[in-house]
Amino acid sequence: MHKKLFIPGPVEVRPDVLEKMAKPMIGHRSKEASELQRRISDNLRKVFFTESEILLSTTSGSGLMEGAIRSCTAKRAAVFSVGAFGKRWYEMAIFNNVAADIFEVEMGKAVTPEMVDKELSTGKYDLVAVTHNETSTGVMNPIKEIGEVVKKYPEVVFIVDTVSSAAGTKIEVDNIGIDVCITSSQKALGLPPGLAVCTFSNKAKERAEKVPNRGFYLDLLSLYKYIQKKDYQYPSTPSIPHMYALDYQLNYILNEEGLENRFNRHLEMAKVVREWAKKYFELFPDENYLSNTLTTVKNSRGIDVSALNKELGKRGFQISNGYGSLKDKTFRIAHMADCKIEDINELLSNINDILGLE
Repeated sequence: MHKKLFIPGPVEVRPDVLEKMAKPMIGHRSKEASELQRRISDNLRKVFFTESEILLSTTSGSGLMEGAIRSCTAKRAAVFSVGAFGKRWYEMAIFNNVAADIFEVEMGKAVTPEMVDKELSTGKYDLVAVTHNETSTGVMNPIKEIGEVVKKYPEVVFIVDTVSSAAGTKIEVDNIGIDVCITSSQKALGLPPGLAVCTFSNKAKERAEKVPNRGFYLDLLSLYKYIQKKDYQYPSTPSIPHMYALDYQLNYILNEEGLENRFNRHLEMAKVVREWAKKYFELFPDENYLSNTLTTVKNSRGIDVSALNKELGKRGFQISNGYGSLKDKTFRIAHMADCKIEDINELLSNINDILGLE
């Protein structure tokens, strides 16, 4: 039995999107490939509200995260972490011999603009890395306000992990001042895993030109230069099936559903889950910084989360246990991509039935 996924990714993918991945191949050096990749980039600019170049990578979002922190740190990176994925930024820096410091926030809390200002005012850092939406804790950081602080420091490059939020909530890249904004296919974009995308500003490009050891496969500057020179072709063979699906899905998002409608649908689903969580359990994160794509619920009733998920599985649903140290202390319900309110209501009704909640 197929389980309908309400986990932080991969997400449910519509059958018509999956079908696009079965189209016959084209040569990745063909004119058709250039047209496909250029169209994807133009549409992603609309999703990200940016004039910046778009880079594609046949990796998970972590690939471009690693590429960004390595390609764009010349002096020292300041990594602000609110959970597991913020820590990943820091580990990527350290394992790539990039000088970095991590500033951790208590789980469930958000990074504040004041924290960022305090560290940047030291003059030690030329890059800031922030996770927009932390799926381990259900916190959505205030990147617009953080961006206003970063603008005070023109030498600082601002890189943001929006892997679990882009296309599910509005992120105005240019307005916020993000230099590299990263996401991947298997979250709110509603595709299978295997493709990552990012914005790449002129400021990020100029910084990368000053960084000598940017790696090879994940060197953002070399990706940028190649697509400029070769008319939107890539140095290595990309996943053409993912591009077919992304091209189709972006047309759906922009022209059929509409971006604002998509953002509103995500927010409505989030509100339903939050109200349910507050009625029967508690919310884990600070209520001022709740994610619009995933809700982390505090297991205030002390239920057996694994047993609940097993019973849900028999009925064709799957949610997610808490992440890492939050396992069994929390559980997570994702509401992203092409999931609808009716799907959420059906899931919650089944959870209530299994747990005997009124």
